[in-house]
Amino acid sequence: MLELLDLELANARQRLNRAECALERAEEMLEADNGVSVNLALCCRIRSAQRRVADARERLAKIKPRRPGRDIQSAL
Repeated sequence: MLELLDLELANARQRLNRAECALERAEEMLEADNGVSVNLALCCRIRSAQRRVADARERLAKIKPRRPGRDIQSAL
C-alpha cells in the first residue's frame, strides 16, 4: 500500500512539474514580440497551463493531505 502511495505521489509531482514548466515556457514566449495572433494563442495556452498547474496541485494535496503548518511547496 505504501508503494502505491509513493507511486501516486511521484506521478502527481511529475504532473505538477510538467505543468509548471509548460506555463513558464508559454510565459517566456509571450514576452517575445511575435505579433498579435501569436500572443492571443499564447494567452489561451497560458490559461490552460494555469488550469493544469492548479489541478495538479489539487491532486497532490488530495493524495498527501497537508499537516498543520505545512504548505503545498513543502510536499514537493
